[in-house]
Parts: sequence; C-alpha cells; structure tokens
Amino acid sequence: MGIRGTLKLPGDKSISHRALLFSTFTKGKNLIHNISTGEDVESTRICLLNSGVKSSKKNNSVEILGGKLKDSLTPLNCGNSGTTTRLIAGLLSGQEINATLIGDQSLSSRPMDRIINPLILMGSDIISNNLQLPLTISSSIIKGIEYEIPVASAQVKSCLILAGLGAKTPSHFYEKTPTRDHTEIMLEKMGADIAVENNLITVNPLTKTLNNYEINIPGDPSTAGFFIGATLIIPNSKLIIKNLLLNPSRIGLIKVLQKMNAQIHIIRQWDEIGETVGDIQVSYSQLNSIDLVKDDIPSMVDELPIFALIASQADGITRVTGAEELRVKESDRIKAICTNMKEIGVNIVELKDGFIIEGNSNLKGGHIKTFNDHRIAMTFEIADLLSNEKIIIDNPNCIDISYPEFKETLKKISI
Repeated sequence: MGIRGTLKLPGDKSISHRALLFSTFTKGKNLIHNISTGEDVESTRICLLNSGVKSSKKNNSVEILGGKLKDSLTPLNCGNSGTTTRLIAGLLSGQEINATLIGDQSLSSRPMDRIINPLILMGSDIISNNLQLPLTISSSIIKGIEYEIPVASAQVKSCLILAGLGAKTPSHFYEKTPTRDHTEIMLEKMGADIAVENNLITVNPLTKTLNNYEINIPGDPSTAGFFIGATLIIPNSKLIIKNLLLNPSRIGLIKVLQKMNAQIHIIRQWDEIGETVGDIQVSYSQLNSIDLVKDDIPSMVDELPIFALIASQADGITRVTGAEELRVKESDRIKAICTNMKEIGVNIVELKDGFIIEGNSNLKGGHIKTFNDHRIAMTFEIADLLSNEKIIIDNPNCIDISYPEFKETLKKISI
C-alpha cells in the first residue's frame, strides 16, 4: 500500500462560507468558482436563499446576487455548521433582520455564549436556549464596542466584524492569539474600512456597497491534512497537491510536521484574492515527536485528529496541551481522539486540554465511534490504510459534511 498521484481539492471551506455571506454587502452579480462541496457550505447558501439572497449553483460554481437581506418566514437551518451559525448571527444582527437559527443535534449542543454576549453588548436583541440553539434575533440598532475576544476563534471574530459593519459607530476587537484572517483579507479587498494592527482589528461601519467579485477558491488545507498525513506515514508514498491555500494562519499543521522532519516542500507559490496559494509535494518520512502548546493550536485546530494519528507513527512521545477548544467542536474531539486511538492499539493518555501519544504504534483493527464528527471519521479512514486488520467506522457518511468525495479521492491515490 502506498499513496501516489496528484490532487486538486475542492475549495477551502472557510473562504467558501465567506464568499457567500459577503455577497450581501454588494449589488449585482458575484461569481464563486471551486466552492467547497461539503454540506456545511450548502447550509450557508440555503440560509441566505431563505433570507432573500438569490443564487444558483452549477457543478462547483455559484452565481450569487447582492442585495438587501429580508426577514425569513421560516427558521434558518444551519445543519451541522458552526461557521454558518456564528457568522450569520453577526451578519443578521448588523442588518436589523428578524430570524431564528436552528441546527442539528450536534450543533444545538455547541456553545453560543461566545457570540451572544458580545452581540448583546453591541445592542443586539437575542433570545437563546440557555446560550445554545435555537437563537432568535430581533431587529435592533447596534453600536460599535471595544472588546477583547476571550477565546481564539475566527468564527467569533468574524461574527463581530460582520456585526460591526452594520453598527452605527466604529468597533475595536482585540485577539489574544491571532486566528485565521480570511474575513479581514476578503472584506478589505472588497473595499470595507477595516484596519489590522498587531492583534487589534478596527471595523468602521459601511457607508457604501462593497465591490463585486469573481473568485476561484483555492483548495482546503484542512482537507489536505488527511492526504498529507496518509502520505507521511504510509511507506512508498509521494503526493503532489495543487492549488492549495497556504495562508500562514492555516498551515500550522504543515509547519509543525516540517519540524518533525516531514518531507513537505512548496514547489510553486502565487497570490490569489489576497491569499497565498501554491502547489506542494509530500513524501513518506521518518518523523520525530514534538510538544505542542496553546499558541500552536489555532492554526491547526481542525487538523488535530489527523495529527494525533501521524504522531502515533513518529519516534518518541508527543504531547499536546492548550487545546481545550477541541472539547466544543463537532464532538468532544479530545475524548473522540483518545477513545478511538486506544481502540486501535495506540498508547494515548487523555488530558483536560489535550493528550500524550506514544509513537511507533502498531495499529490493530477496531470499531470507531465517530460521534458524527467528519474529521474523526476521515482520520480513521486513513488509519485503516495502515492497519493489517479492518477498522470499522460507525458513521462514515458524516464525512459528507465537509468532503463527500473523500473516499473516492483516497481510492484514486492508493496503490
């Protein structure tokens, strides 16, 4: 078994969400090419449709029309998507819209206090179910605030920026730890008055419609992480991934793996829509262990499940701390990682804010509980390639949330 070939992945999920949502600040037609094929991004498009934003989708391209949002006659179903929920809550709050946001069972258990509290400080009228979904937002006039964001979350930051664009006065948001900055990059390119200095983001209210756009979205580095991981730990593997988003706030996994002696090289690089994009080459590598701490986590938070599998094949003992944010993702990912790694023979210790993994593990078969988390399912699909025994995954279909073509793609590059 080995991984060989060349991949071009569907568009980055984070940028896909934003490309849809930011159309509401424009007038006329916007074009989005290579949009993410996952169900989460489609949830955003449908929520916008139900809020009066017209769009049409053909293959992986979307034409979406700018224009004023409207009150939705039915609840906006965000599905499993935390990004949809948190960003659209900020957007609607800033545009004086009435709406109710709902989601599936997993999303309905995730914390929303991190957006509710600052939005209320801005004057938003929000009723929640004990700081969880459903959220009912009533039309209100909001003002800018000065606010230090208590968690390292690009979703929270983006929610507040979108609300700030519709406020009556400027806002100042401070990040303790920088997070992915796609919102700031794209809105600035569109003509919004946003300034970023060190960790301080200043947002001035919109005084005019923003520029229309045609975007070719680069490949998703979080999705790429699974194929990078498979290539590094399966002997006789070499893979090229083309048109990949290489924003510095999104390639924490690649940087960490390079410190572990991973043979990952950028073979071509360019700029697109203000973002760094490139082609990379990955080869099977003898990896060393590493210690990760709180500052390492934001730029690779979504890749920590596959990182745990990679670390199980490295020399030595790997420690991950400061990753308590994993407890409130699509599942409690610390619990999900540790429970399932033990099931397939990995010596792992669960910590309150991370885990400790012993490397050079011989993987065995087992039954995996995904907790309906797409990144857990994808991680153990990769583990199955390395194990001599069958690893059975309880709900492989949850992968459709982010990448429906995952198994087909994996099959194409497995030799």
